[in-house]
Amino acid sequence: MSVKVHSVQAVGLKANIIDVEVDLSQGLHFFSVVGLPDKAVEEAKDRIPAAIKNSGFISPQKKNQRVVVSLAPADLKKEGPIFDLAIALAYLLASKQTLFDIQRKIFLGELALDGAIRPIKGVLVLVKSAKKAGFKEIYIPKENSEEAALIRGIKVFACEKLSDIIKHFDKRDKFFILEEPETKINFDEVDDRILLDFSDIKGQESAKRGLEIAAAGGHNILMVGSPGTGKTMLAKAFSNILPPLSLEEILETTAIHSVAGVLDGNFILQRPFRSPHHTSSYVAIVGGGVYPRPGEITLAHRGVLFLDEFSEFERRVIDSLRQPLEDGEITVARARGSLNFPARFIMVCTMNPCPCGNLGSKTKSCVCSQGTLMRYQRKISGPIVDRIDLWIEVPQVSHEKLGDVVSGGERSKSIQERVLRARKIQKERFGGTKLFVNSEMGVRELRKFASLSESVKKILKQAAERLDLSGRAYHRVIKLARTIADLAGEENIKEGHILEALQYRPKQNDQNIYR
Repeated sequence: MSVKVHSVQAVGLKANIIDVEVDLSQGLHFFSVVGLPDKAVEEAKDRIPAAIKNSGFISPQKKNQRVVVSLAPADLKKEGPIFDLAIALAYLLASKQTLFDIQRKIFLGELALDGAIRPIKGVLVLVKSAKKAGFKEIYIPKENSEEAALIRGIKVFACEKLSDIIKHFDKRDKFFILEEPETKINFDEVDDRILLDFSDIKGQESAKRGLEIAAAGGHNILMVGSPGTGKTMLAKAFSNILPPLSLEEILETTAIHSVAGVLDGNFILQRPFRSPHHTSSYVAIVGGGVYPRPGEITLAHRGVLFLDEFSEFERRVIDSLRQPLEDGEITVARARGSLNFPARFIMVCTMNPCPCGNLGSKTKSCVCSQGTLMRYQRKISGPIVDRIDLWIEVPQVSHEKLGDVVSGGERSKSIQERVLRARKIQKERFGGTKLFVNSEMGVRELRKFASLSESVKKILKQAAERLDLSGRAYHRVIKLARTIADLAGEENIKEGHILEALQYRPKQNDQNIYR
């Protein structure tokens, strides 16, 4: 007898419905799983018999029979123990140890040897895909139920043990029904404790201003300064002035972290802050592998990607940021397939002016040779320079100011209020489009939303010729000026806004060669 039960598997940030078919026939004991299973799926033939036996049913190993499990489509690689529950139920149906209607139902979960159902990864994506495919009910591990219940329009049943599902479908047991979890995101649970406030950082007013502009318009920023000037502290405090996540963004980021298996808790309620070490590999940053998985740039989606010691990253890693910084997504192409991952983040970078860190210092001498200095600074290629909107110099703070007991200035909460006002202006401006912030504008949107007066055009033209700006850098200056105008509450871009935006372009002189 052959029985078909349905399951689902994540492929990147999408999912495919998997048909789990079990066929029983006479013969010596044999248990086989076909359909391109990986090692974890193949080992199900040892987990499932034990789980069935310990749940009070007759194990496949107790009978002389051939058990063939087929996972279709057969040309799609099956990964992980997610199919355990569906295989076990299909066997129980095929061996007539239970009977229930399997139409429009999805089963997901890893089975423990005692029949308990263990949690899985990527539940939000899986439930969403099941609903889209027309399924009405989904049975998942209890630990994943709150996450799954965020998707409306499909019944979610939380399961603790294999036997619970059988009891649920057993018409004779009228007192046992699986729980249908209800989930509402409680924004009051968001941890709003600010571990590092801008007021804790003495001085560096120009850097704080640059970070405020970056937060308001979603612009990328790089801070250059000697060791110990506060670059890392500024970057860590930056996330405290960003707007809170919307419900749509919570679902989006939670799905990404769930698929990657790094979800801490049930939901992502705060903007991601990813800080990979400079020794991180190309695949770790970009994503990929034989079967592509999200990398750090995707885990930073709708949040911050902090790259400390930016110039110490591999040249290949730095240049791989070109596409996501421009398009807000990364395409990972492999021989087995190609996947797109979202990567709309704010990149915050820090670097020393030279390998020894003393270039430009008033108290210490730089010991780097000219050749070493050139190699160090030219690791950041021209295309990456163009994609960084704000270049900020972070100078040394005097010991007198460091020892001052007076607060370091404005608090993060006050700065965040200005950022929220600027973001609100942008939301109203881009209503009806897919844009969120000024940095996402294309050439067509610039003409519509960031038109320049003749006097402003003249200033920008003169500066562009003097600084030898590329076309991309030219447009990024306009986007930056649009954000500065929004922070000031101005409807039009004025001369002062464009001049301030130009100040954030990288300086080129004998000591600072950023290209």
